[in-house]
Amino acid sequence: MTLNKTPWKLAQRAARMNPSIIREILKVTEQPGVLSLAGGLPSPESFPIEAMREATATVLRDTPKEALQYAASEGFGPLREWVAAALQAQGQQVQASQVLITTGSQQGLDLVGKVLVDAGAPVAVESPTYLGALQAFSPYEPLFADVAGDADGPLHDAVRRLAHDAPGTRFFYVLPNFQNPTGRVIPAARRQALVAAAQATHLPLVEDNPYGELWFDEAPPPSMASLWPEGTVYLGSFSKVLAPGLRLGYLVAPPELCPKFLQAKQAADLHTPGFNQRVVYEVIKNGFLDQHVPTIRTRYKAQRDAMAAALTEYLPAGCEWQQPQGGMFFWVRLPAGCHAMALLPKAVEAGVAYVPGEAFYAHQPDVRSVRLSFVTLSPAEIRTAVAALGAVLRKHLNEDLVEATP
Repeated sequence: MTLNKTPWKLAQRAARMNPSIIREILKVTEQPGVLSLAGGLPSPESFPIEAMREATATVLRDTPKEALQYAASEGFGPLREWVAAALQAQGQQVQASQVLITTGSQQGLDLVGKVLVDAGAPVAVESPTYLGALQAFSPYEPLFADVAGDADGPLHDAVRRLAHDAPGTRFFYVLPNFQNPTGRVIPAARRQALVAAAQATHLPLVEDNPYGELWFDEAPPPSMASLWPEGTVYLGSFSKVLAPGLRLGYLVAPPELCPKFLQAKQAADLHTPGFNQRVVYEVIKNGFLDQHVPTIRTRYKAQRDAMAAALTEYLPAGCEWQQPQGGMFFWVRLPAGCHAMALLPKAVEAGVAYVPGEAFYAHQPDVRSVRLSFVTLSPAEIRTAVAALGAVLRKHLNEDLVEATP
């Protein structure tokens, strides 16, 4: 017997789940001849393959049964202690008991939504903000509240206004260091003002820091969590300093929240793969990152410089950007009359891909904005890609000029 319609009925939250535009664009970049400035992927040239190979052999030799067995939901104890010690060295007040190892920091975002968001509750976000956070929180049906900002990040007055404009806001999600997508870093004074505003209005913070170690000239200021540990949930990741395929991140919560995050983690996947945790701990336990991360910074700084030079040389007048002091991204605003999403097919046809910036807004997107990643192409490829993008923009602007001429 053939049924005329499906017996399945989706949950209401499923309607709020949307594909990542970045993942969809990455499919396009697989076409031959396309240079991608789109994906926020670490350079594979930075992966410590030999160190991973040796660590894997050590784990399988010394603790194979433990590594391949079910593990504690909190995470591998020595790795949690390492995370706590590393954060303490940066000025945070953290105990290992507050550290939850997650399956990538993306899972940390999902756990935050699961534990802290009710349907219809306001959640404050920067404008623009990380697309993956919007995706993670959306199924829990929040009402997103935009926090206005400038080149130095969100404005503390805008945070204070949330108490009036969005009463009951559950938390403010913020990326202080080399933000995805804009690449900006929040200065120390602005961080202090934001924390003071959050404290005054009893607004908890969720601080996401996947890029903080990728600075080029000087380390970023102390974390917001170090200024207000009892009011901040802090997220970190090993993806950008080791390898994203390990899917290893961590969440640090105030003690009173830890049991609920643990229960949410247990319900999600029981635990992050114990084998991966043991391998990573074996790699990093004796100071490996102190030597490895500077090599990533040197590589990325050279690529950053190459993109800055190419943008100056090839983009038409009217384009605006700031040079990032770390991280992986340039945020470019195109001239008036340019719609980044509409121009993307023409760019791909010309051999270059980017991410239209409108994907990073909860509301009122800037259709002229573009995110460009500089870490996966060589300096020569960056130059070629930006030249192609500049040619597409110039042709579009010239066509508009011709059409506007009587």
